[in-house]
Amino acid sequence: MIYFGEIPFKIHKTLTLILLSGLSTGISAQSLKVARIFSDHMVVQRNVTVPVWGQTSRNERVVVFFNGVDYKTIADANGAWEIELQAQPAGGPFQMRVASNSDTVSFKDIMVGDVWLCSGQSNMEWTVANSNHSEAEIERGNHPGIRHFKVPKSSSVFPEDRLAGGEWKPATSETVGSFTAVGYFFAREIQKDQKIPIGLLNSSWGGSRIEPWISAEDLGFEDSEAMVAELKAKRDAEKAVFLERLKDRLNTIPEEDPGMKGEVPVWADKSFDDTGWESMELPALWEQAGWDKTDGVFWFRRTFVLGKGMQVKDAMLSLGPIDDSDKTWVNGHFIGSMKEYNKIREYSVPAKYLREGDNIITVRVDDTGGGGGIYGDPDLMFIKANQRIISLAGKWKYKVGMVRMNNSTQGDNQQPTLLFNKMIHPILKFPIKGVLWYQGESNAGNPQDAKKYAQQFKTLIGSWRRLWNVGDFPFLYVQLANFMAAKDTPAFSNWALLREAQGKALELPNTAQAVIIDIGEAEDIHPRNKQDVGKRLALAAQKITYGKNVVSSGPAYSTMTKDGPKIILHFDHVGGGLRTGGDKSLEGFAIAGADRKFIWATAKIKGNSVEVSSDSITEPVAVRYAWADNPDNANLYNAEGLPASPFRTDHWDE
Repeated sequence: MIYFGEIPFKIHKTLTLILLSGLSTGISAQSLKVARIFSDHMVVQRNVTVPVWGQTSRNERVVVFFNGVDYKTIADANGAWEIELQAQPAGGPFQMRVASNSDTVSFKDIMVGDVWLCSGQSNMEWTVANSNHSEAEIERGNHPGIRHFKVPKSSSVFPEDRLAGGEWKPATSETVGSFTAVGYFFAREIQKDQKIPIGLLNSSWGGSRIEPWISAEDLGFEDSEAMVAELKAKRDAEKAVFLERLKDRLNTIPEEDPGMKGEVPVWADKSFDDTGWESMELPALWEQAGWDKTDGVFWFRRTFVLGKGMQVKDAMLSLGPIDDSDKTWVNGHFIGSMKEYNKIREYSVPAKYLREGDNIITVRVDDTGGGGGIYGDPDLMFIKANQRIISLAGKWKYKVGMVRMNNSTQGDNQQPTLLFNKMIHPILKFPIKGVLWYQGESNAGNPQDAKKYAQQFKTLIGSWRRLWNVGDFPFLYVQLANFMAAKDTPAFSNWALLREAQGKALELPNTAQAVIIDIGEAEDIHPRNKQDVGKRLALAAQKITYGKNVVSSGPAYSTMTKDGPKIILHFDHVGGGLRTGGDKSLEGFAIAGADRKFIWATAKIKGNSVEVSSDSITEPVAVRYAWADNPDNANLYNAEGLPASPFRTDHWDE
């Protein structure tokens, strides 16, 4: 039998009355409903009691049949019912039948194992289909013991008890492409080691800040109406500033797209005059080009040349990923469109649409929220024609077609508590083993936000642990990857500040971070190597969750001592000893004297310490390592191949 521990569930009294007020009319005629987290192919948590809950007619008898046991209860006066299944060990598959006096709901292929909540922003949402070696990963993706539930992107001002949708899916070659890649590669490692079913409860939203994932109470809002009023005032103020900025740039803010006349794409016509359009370097999200918080439609045009006297053949156009959706034309001819921000655009271009000399590509990009544009690896932007690959990275002409002004939905993934209310609150009764978290990019825009993240992150961890009420469950998270252009000299970095803020969560029990400053991509905020991310998280889980004696962390700075013109750095988690990655000498260290001006340093491994110095500084005071947006020269590892976490020995205000 499977054993599951009791999970008390608290809802704020005021909000409970608000939520239940809509259920009072006609409740006696309700059909039997089970919470949406329950479906065929689900995984329920082993070794704790598991609530099953839902709605039916008031005072109606409800019976749950599971694994040979009948569990009975009576719905309350509002029709709400809840039953606890006794705890059970890993196993399955099982069936569940829920019956009332007038209705029956059944679920099949249920497994009992460990359920991991996967949450955060786009790098957690990122799918297997868009990761490295995706075709091979999908082909060998048949792991029936791994199950995935994607919580739909949704938001609410008040906490809600019902999910917007979703269903559990077992990992097969037909389904695994849509799974969270980080979660899936983590689950694959854990299942291989532990031989138990793994459930991935994926509640993530690309571009989200951390504040939307925290409850109103834990953000300091004691009164729900005051919270709503404050959020509205904040949104109105932000919208006013946003509108003023747009008017300065556009004069008139287009709320309808003049590039389309009905179904006719007038701005895609091959003879359209775009001489008045501005230029933008692509690939890049348009927020990086000064269009912060702008959602809507942007048009892009680019000319490429096919040599004269050559026979024009069918071509292949690659644009890389586009956030969110696109429609693409060549010389005015429509060649394709796609939705979803993380899909690489590849379109066939028939020879009849091409011509010798100048050819025009037009792309209409529609972004509904968060970052927007043609982004990613410059090598993915090209057209292959006549056996030649012509790069399309570089300057494109662009024009704003339409700006979305729907203030009721714009930026929900930026607003405090809205995602918690609809994407976390409805699943708080569902027991979990732990959390995998990958988020922070959206809070790294300025030093104030980056520094505040330390307390916000601790608040989120403490809040979720309190609300799930299953103790200090493991909370494993991913430190920000290396991103953006590397700097030639030591420089200020918001991303380094946020990594430092993330690291302070290690002061809490049962936490661990996966350091990935060596597997990011300078041009893409969404690195494709999610396999190693999953593996490093799995090492942390094996250590703190499953009790294995493994090295789960790279070197972590501990203390420093001074030896004349040298600073000696000491480390924890050295494993089998300190090493450099690759054949290079040790790099990534900067040193400063009392003037607080950092320069690159000479660094040498001495046993389990690192000796840092510079001929230019006789009285060193502080050292920084990998302190950059993209510390691409950082190469300190332990013998187990895990990278050292970025750090600084000083506490100087930036």
